[in-house]
Amino acid sequence: MRRPFLNSREVSSSRKHRRIFAVNGVEMCVDCVEKEYPNRGNICLENGSFLLNFTGCAVCSKRDFMLITNKSLKEEDGEEIVTYDPDLCKNCHHVIARHEYTFSIMDEFQEYTMLCLLCGKAEDTVSILPDDPRQMTLLF
Repeated sequence: MRRPFLNSREVSSSRKHRRIFAVNGVEMCVDCVEKEYPNRGNICLENGSFLLNFTGCAVCSKRDFMLITNKSLKEEDGEEIVTYDPDLCKNCHHVIARHEYTFSIMDEFQEYTMLCLLCGKAEDTVSILPDDPRQMTLLF
């Protein structure tokens, strides 16, 4: 008898081997996301989760909201760094990803970055002046 084709997400839990890797001592699960570190352009989220990239928990197979845990804020050399495990499965507490958001002021600009397996990677720079000097045209 021929067995039907199963894609990687349909393999039975007894044979399923989750792809997990650690970043700064925190395990993150690649099987819970559609795309690893999607490019989010200049959308830097201080908190929250990018649920469109969440395929479902690889452990309990449920697709639900996330819990934010282990949130920490530290300042280093004028840079504010927020890290947390936002992407913790609400049902089985499986850690999906660690979210890191940074904010700093460099000269006349606010700089933001985000790095998260689920939410993606992004950078943004915003002028703190009323008129952004990058948008000024030269008058000649």
